[in-house]
Amino acid sequence: MGTSGFSWKLEDHPKFPKGKTIGLVVLDGWGEANPDKYNCIHVAETPTMDSLKTGAPDRWRLVRAHGKAVGLPTEDDMGNSEVGHNALGAGRIFAQGAKLVDLALASGKIYEGEGFEYIKECFDAGTLHLIGLLSDGGVHSRLDQLQLLLKGVSERGAKRIRVHVLTDGRDVLDGSSVGFVETLENDLANLRAKGVDAQIASGGGRMYVTMDRYENDWGVVKRGWDAQVLGEAPYKFRNAVEAVKKLREDPKNNDQYLPPFVIVDEGGKAVGPIVDGDAVVTFNFRADRMVMIAKALEYENFDIFDRVRFPKIRYAGMLQYDGELKLPSKYLVSPPEIDRTSGEYLVHNGVRTFACSETVKFGHVTFFWNGNRSGYFNSSLEEYVEIPSDSGITFNVEPKMKALEIAEKARDAILSRKFDQVRVNLPNGDMVGHTGDINATVVACKAADEAVKIILDAIEQVGGIYVVTADHGNAEDMVKRNKSGQPLLDKNGNIQVLTSHTLQPVPIAIGGPGLAPGVRFRKDVPDGGLANVAATVMNLHGFVAPSDYEATLIEVVDN
Repeated sequence: MGTSGFSWKLEDHPKFPKGKTIGLVVLDGWGEANPDKYNCIHVAETPTMDSLKTGAPDRWRLVRAHGKAVGLPTEDDMGNSEVGHNALGAGRIFAQGAKLVDLALASGKIYEGEGFEYIKECFDAGTLHLIGLLSDGGVHSRLDQLQLLLKGVSERGAKRIRVHVLTDGRDVLDGSSVGFVETLENDLANLRAKGVDAQIASGGGRMYVTMDRYENDWGVVKRGWDAQVLGEAPYKFRNAVEAVKKLREDPKNNDQYLPPFVIVDEGGKAVGPIVDGDAVVTFNFRADRMVMIAKALEYENFDIFDRVRFPKIRYAGMLQYDGELKLPSKYLVSPPEIDRTSGEYLVHNGVRTFACSETVKFGHVTFFWNGNRSGYFNSSLEEYVEIPSDSGITFNVEPKMKALEIAEKARDAILSRKFDQVRVNLPNGDMVGHTGDINATVVACKAADEAVKIILDAIEQVGGIYVVTADHGNAEDMVKRNKSGQPLLDKNGNIQVLTSHTLQPVPIAIGGPGLAPGVRFRKDVPDGGLANVAATVMNLHGFVAPSDYEATLIEVVDN
């Protein structure tokens, strides 16, 4: 930081002693929900986590891990591991997702980054393709952002633009697609009047075309690929408004499940297949339903379905959709610029740090924790250990994952007394929860609980302090529910499994022999979220947090 007078030095806390070893455990995908048979954490044997909740009520509470608490735009936005670890490590709330896109569009910064420079190379000779959800739902995308992007790229040299629309009906009312397509067609007609060759090239419903997630059904992505890239679909129309209206006449079809269609010229030829020399932007800001299409557009080696053609294109996402896979490698809006993280402060104040997880979450407990920054702050004070995750299998096959190995590494680090903070992520609840396998997720939760016990036992031995929390929900609710909370059934009467994250709060518990007497959670931070954890941990290390950090969750009451 260039500001004069800035210092990394933290003030000593008058009520918290220095020098205690802190075991900091993040349970991935571990929220708090009503106990029922779809709550795998409740069903599983989790004696350690249960005892933290019932044993010391002043030292256990819930914190918010979704929506505005982690920088996402609305309270309907579920948390995720990236924004969760950003908040846990940074101690402040940074704009994420849609909010970042809004800021980048408003400032024009979106057109100054390397992502835009990269796709702009194609504007002279090629076509710019925009693929995404056409909706004002604000969950995955927003129509007004697409409108601003169309205006911006056409003012900056895009001469030929094709939009591949996905209709919504899930985050907005069914049937609203017609109005959205009419609005877009009107905007494209205005661009054509200015000499830009702009039109809709293809379409389909979000749940049937392109927007699958968690590798649930690659056929969904293939239907999109065929229409968008190859210009092939079972339905051909001369214009998109007619397409949507006509396809909706079939009672089986609704906006979510509209079959794929392509727009053709008078000769019956598709108006906008993606070919060599073109640029592609996926304009959704939410990641989960863009990762699969991003793989198909970006990966040279890809054998999940036959792409038929793999055009030489320049592809960028609106954002980077997967920080672990670095996918896509080019994106229009950069992640938040997070400075002065708790990890950097603590290392500057001599706190020796050990961090460990297995591959799938190693980046979360290091890179994302440290504000999207790779490597060590000071390699003489830090050690990061990555345990290789199982590969070539889905995580429900080995639901214990590497929880035991992570716990043993943490235990050894604690008992070595070489470290002041030992930080781990236990991925089981999240990674196995995403498979939708309820029985396996129960096994996963039990394994994570056993791992927590190993770490807490080590903290007990060295007279240290533990902090156990989570980054977002998942395993605590494995069924889709209606508005009144009842499980939804499919047409065969089976429950509809929920594989996603949730909107639930997550627990945080503190304790251990090193915790000063009289420490308890404050009652005056009822809406505390993940970002409040950093100041809390700094206090436990014996420091006062920086003044702009979110408030600490703890206080000391004199007995």
